[in-house]
Amino acid sequence: MSGPYPGPTNGFTDVPGLRVGHVTLRGAGAGAGAAAVAESGLLTGSTVIVAPPAGAVAGVDVRGAAPGTRETDLLDPRRTVQRVNAVLLSGGSAYGLAAADGVMRGLEADGVGYPVGPAPEQIVPIVPAAVVFDLGRGGSFGARPDAGTGLAAYRAAIGPTGTGPVPCGVVGAGTGAVVGALKGGIGTASAVLSSGATVAALVVLNAAGTAVHQATGELYGARFGLDTEFAGLRAPDPAELAAALEGGLLRSALDGPLRATTLSVLGTDATLTKAQCTLLAGMGADGLARAVRPVHTMVDGDTTFALSTTARPAPELAELHELLAAGADCVTRAIVHAVLAAESVRTPAGWWPSYTATLPSAVH
Repeated sequence: MSGPYPGPTNGFTDVPGLRVGHVTLRGAGAGAGAAAVAESGLLTGSTVIVAPPAGAVAGVDVRGAAPGTRETDLLDPRRTVQRVNAVLLSGGSAYGLAAADGVMRGLEADGVGYPVGPAPEQIVPIVPAAVVFDLGRGGSFGARPDAGTGLAAYRAAIGPTGTGPVPCGVVGAGTGAVVGALKGGIGTASAVLSSGATVAALVVLNAAGTAVHQATGELYGARFGLDTEFAGLRAPDPAELAAALEGGLLRSALDGPLRATTLSVLGTDATLTKAQCTLLAGMGADGLARAVRPVHTMVDGDTTFALSTTARPAPELAELHELLAAGADCVTRAIVHAVLAAESVRTPAGWWPSYTATLPSAVH
C-alpha cells in the first residue's frame, strides 16, 4: 500500500523512538487524565516528548507576536548543538517554562545530555520548550506547572505507556487550552509515506482564532483527513448552528481575554538536517493556518518544532516533498482530533463547552 496513510495509532508515537508523557493538573472533582493531581484552582499541565538515547535533530518555527520559549536559538542551523534530548510543551505561560528544569533533572539523572567535560556526569541535557497561556483558567492565577511537573511528565514519557497511543483532549499541556470560545486540548495524527518513513504531529490547540467555519459549523481542517478519518463528521443541524452562533460559541476570542498560543511538534524517522527540520517546522505552521482562523495573531505565539530520529535514510527530493506536505497535513489533522477529543470544562473562572457538546449533530 503506497502512502500516505495513517500509522497504526494515527498518533505521534507511530514514529519509532519518540515517547510522550503527560501530567494533567485539574481541580478537585473535575476529572482528569493520566498522572492527574487534584488541587483547587488547577486547570493546566505539561507534556514532554523524549527523543531516542542518541537524541534527535531538531528545528523550530516561531510565528505570532507573543511566544514563550526556551532554548529555541540552539535549533538554528548555524548553531553548534546538533541534537536535542527532549521537548517540553507546557501551560502556565512564561512561568511554565520552569517545568523544563525538571525535565533536565530527569535526563541528567539518567546520564543523558550534551557532554561538556571528560567525566560521564558532566553533561547538559538539551530541552527546548514552549508554553501556552492558560493562567487563571482553573480559578487560581498562581496554579501552574513547575519543575516537579516537568520531572513527572518526563518520567511518564520514559515509562511503560510512553510509546503507546497518545492520550488526547483535556490532558497534559492541553488541559487549560481553548480555541476561540470552545475548549481546546491535545490532538495528534500520523502518516506513513510511500518511502516507508513516518511523519507525525502532536498539537496543543490554544488559539485566539476559531477552528469552526461560522457559515456551516464545520471544522476547517476536516477536509484534509486521510482515507475515512473524518467520515463521521457532517454539517450540523441548522437549529444547533443558529443557537451556537447566537450564543457566540463559534467566534474567535479576539474580542475577549487576549491570551493564546498553539504549540505543535512534528516527528519523523527519516534522516533530516537541522535546516530540513526547520523547513518541516515551517510547513507545520502552514498546516495550523489551514485549520484555525485567524492564526499567528498579535496575541498568539504559535511555535512549531520538528524532530528527526534519523532511523531511516535521508529522503530523495521527491520523498522530501512528500514528507513536508504530509507533515503540514498531520498538523491540520491533529487540530481536528484535538477539537473532537476535547470535553466541556467549567471552573470558577469560566465555562468552555466542547465542539461535540455545542454541535452534537455534526458528529456521527
